[in-house]
Amino acid sequence: MTQQNRPGGSPGARGGGGNRGRGGRGGPGGPGGPGGPGGPGNQGGRGGGDRGRGRGPRRERPQEREDSGLEERVIKIRRVSKVVKGGRHLSFNALVVVGDSEGKVGMSLGKAKAVPDAVRKGTAGAKREMKSVVLNGTTLPHEIQAKFGGAKVLLKPAAPGTGIIAGGGVRAVMEVVGIKDVLSKTFGSNNTLNIVRATLLALSLLRDPKAEVARRMGYDNSTPTPQPDPVAEAVASAATAE
Repeated sequence: MTQQNRPGGSPGARGGGGNRGRGGRGGPGGPGGPGGPGGPGNQGGRGGGDRGRGRGPRRERPQEREDSGLEERVIKIRRVSKVVKGGRHLSFNALVVVGDSEGKVGMSLGKAKAVPDAVRKGTAGAKREMKSVVLNGTTLPHEIQAKFGGAKVLLKPAAPGTGIIAGGGVRAVMEVVGIKDVLSKTFGSNNTLNIVRATLLALSLLRDPKAEVARRMGYDNSTPTPQPDPVAEAVASAATAE
């Protein structure tokens, strides 16, 4: 029996000779070489060391000059998120009141993408909106009530030494306008913006009692009322008696 017909023949023999047999699988690859050393620190990324291409320090915007004698209060800062097609846009609004502690006060709502810019815009707007308020020393001339939206504010004059009995936005407005003795109460909505606007509306409705009486009587309070001459009255009475 020939070698090709033997059952124990090798695979190379069946394939037509040992040199023409099927090749085996390759062995596993050798281990990789060690990594190269890292570059020096001054060759860092953008904005890094000496060879970085980053820009220099950012120039800050010039700050507005603060007017002397004005006080400002940041009552509330809110974050506003607007959903758009590409995602969300975040912005901030700041409620600011400004006053001179002598009867002038203004309020504004500043909006920007950063909190400092929102406060700066609110302060500038409040300075433009300042209005005069009638006061009676360190308190109010009379009781007043006002409503804005769903918020109601009641303000009452108080004796010296009472202090500011108020909270939140009402207290901030009273401090910057120069009122030191007052009683207050809020009703309805607790929305800070509406409460502040109702407080400013109530302050704008204050009137000087003497000036109001003079206006209703029809004469100017600045010019003295002419007084009757007693001698002329006596002469007129004597002539009437005769």
